[in-house]
Amino acid sequence: MTSRPHLFLRASLAVLGLSLTTPARAETPPRTAASANDASFIIDELIVTGSRIRSSANVFTSVDAIGADQIERQSVDNAWELLGRMPGVLLTDFNQGTTSGKFSFRGFNGEGEINAVKLLIDGIPSNSNDGNMPFIDMVFPLELESIETVRGTTDPRWGIYNIAGSADMRTRTGGDYLLARLTGGSYGTAEAQVVAGAEAGGLSQNYMSAYRQSNGYRDHAEFDRVSAAGKWFYALNGGATRIGAIARYAQNRAEEPGYLTFEDSRTTPQLSYPFSETDGGRRHLGQFSLHLDADITDELDASAKAYVNRFKDRRWVQFSADVAQQERIADEWHWGGVAAVHYTPSISFLHGLTIEGGGDFQIQENESLRYLTAQRERTRQTRDQSFDFDIYGGYVQAVIEPVSFLKIGPAYRIDVLDGSFRDGLTGGRYEINDYGVIEQPKLSAALTPIDGIVLYGNWGRTFQTGVGSGAYKVPPRTADLEPSINEGWEAGVKLTHGDWVETRLAYWEQTASGEVRRRLNDPLGDFDNLGRTKREGIDAQINLHPWEAVELWLAYAWQRALIVEPDPASPATRGNRIDHVPAHLVSGGVDVQVTPLLRLSLWGNGQSSYYLEQTNTAGRFGDYVLLHVEAAYRISESLEASIQVKNLTNTYYGYVWWDGAQSLHSPGDRRAVYGTLGLRF
Repeated sequence: MTSRPHLFLRASLAVLGLSLTTPARAETPPRTAASANDASFIIDELIVTGSRIRSSANVFTSVDAIGADQIERQSVDNAWELLGRMPGVLLTDFNQGTTSGKFSFRGFNGEGEINAVKLLIDGIPSNSNDGNMPFIDMVFPLELESIETVRGTTDPRWGIYNIAGSADMRTRTGGDYLLARLTGGSYGTAEAQVVAGAEAGGLSQNYMSAYRQSNGYRDHAEFDRVSAAGKWFYALNGGATRIGAIARYAQNRAEEPGYLTFEDSRTTPQLSYPFSETDGGRRHLGQFSLHLDADITDELDASAKAYVNRFKDRRWVQFSADVAQQERIADEWHWGGVAAVHYTPSISFLHGLTIEGGGDFQIQENESLRYLTAQRERTRQTRDQSFDFDIYGGYVQAVIEPVSFLKIGPAYRIDVLDGSFRDGLTGGRYEINDYGVIEQPKLSAALTPIDGIVLYGNWGRTFQTGVGSGAYKVPPRTADLEPSINEGWEAGVKLTHGDWVETRLAYWEQTASGEVRRRLNDPLGDFDNLGRTKREGIDAQINLHPWEAVELWLAYAWQRALIVEPDPASPATRGNRIDHVPAHLVSGGVDVQVTPLLRLSLWGNGQSSYYLEQTNTAGRFGDYVLLHVEAAYRISESLEASIQVKNLTNTYYGYVWWDGAQSLHSPGDRRAVYGTLGLRF
């Protein structure tokens, strides 16, 4: 494929030249004060670090954040599992090597056919071309400062992949510390995480190194992950300007146990069939970014970032005995830039006014190869694709406060796509669909009639386009396709009473004009047309802090995803449920500081069953409730020992899919025990 780094350099310079940016300022707000007068929801204490620009504080929708204290003590095989503590989040646990699973929300499933969540790592876009989230493998719990989800269609900051919202994983910045966690436990699991920070003379440095390996609950499920990162930032002009760089690298190697029949999944869930003995893969990930932050005046801030993402994945997989093994190779380079300007003028007749404008671009160079193989020996090539996929977007939004108790947030975003596609098997070259200028108006508002009560509502549009070969006019498609426009709205209320209770209730809807989904096992990588769809739901959550030593949280979500007007080729699916979307999601927990040295925790999450395919005739699977406990004892100021039991009740659960003839099952881990030593210096 033709390299185009000169385009990246030109565009990066243009974006970086738009602005100097905001210095990151660290504040530790009171537990609920940070969100008492907006619609955001905080689980555990959250340290706010960073710029006001490109901030979710200017978006009045369902925003949830979880802080480092809850994150760092989790023992998880994969970072996406951390989202299980977030309200309304669905976890899809494939439990298949490097393709381990993912999270989703707002009635979208995690199958990989429609990837509806924009992933950010320290504000850097981190989705692969198909919208999946492999870059999350670079992150380990101990380095995270917070995780934030923004659900709905009203956030103008992001375009592509932001169909249902976004998730930002923010790592530690600044500070003087040295932390380590050593974990060992069930299934031969061993993990070491070390993070360090140092500040002196305007220079802050942050480092992370981590490794986790396990034999896995099932046979032929061994894996190991290694990751390293560095962050360097330098403050100039008395702290008014900051420049920096972040570098990340990760490598993931894993075997795949494969899928079982229903009968075997219940009788011998640890089994891996002989035909899966050579299934597995290796994944390499890299991310490098440059940052500029500055206060220009008391009223004007700006920010800019330039980045490059590298994703290289090689996987061998055989789904059942009567199909051939496949070798799948993905090789992607993404160059991009992000910039925004934030203006807060003083207007005599307004209580407050904020104006923000920004833009972003991403230039992708992608290759996708597939082969039929027999025990990793190639027999025939079935895919040889290379394609450019470029996205350019911009937005403007305002937060208008005519009076102290009312905020109105109009916003407008546009996106434009470009690119070309080459099929190496046929020699054909094809242009991208002319999606035109994709317009996305948005509006949100928050009313605070009295302190502690926030009424909020929002409306907005996001979009979905084809990914992979589905974005191009590959015959028999010769006419340009239009993007699928997602239109959604939400109405909610949040109540806060002092420092001891915070609760939120919201109803939401989201429709799509012409939803498409990837054919995951198709050699061309084409798509199916689902048709017009509708999603709706209710989110309810509460945080309680009745006593200083006790914290409780509970979240419940009801959701429904329907095919309203199906593709003409599938009329029987009218009114049916979209597959792999459970109607009920629940999560919650309690932390008790029994003594100054002893902490006990109980938490869990669960879901109801889901349909496996669009006709809704292949049965329903996937319901579970999992409970976990932890006891932690502080031996000294610098040393804490803890024991964690996952799946306390030894419940059977698993991921299930339909291959067209039968259900295939991937059992999840049964009860597991992990011991951890945490060190702080």
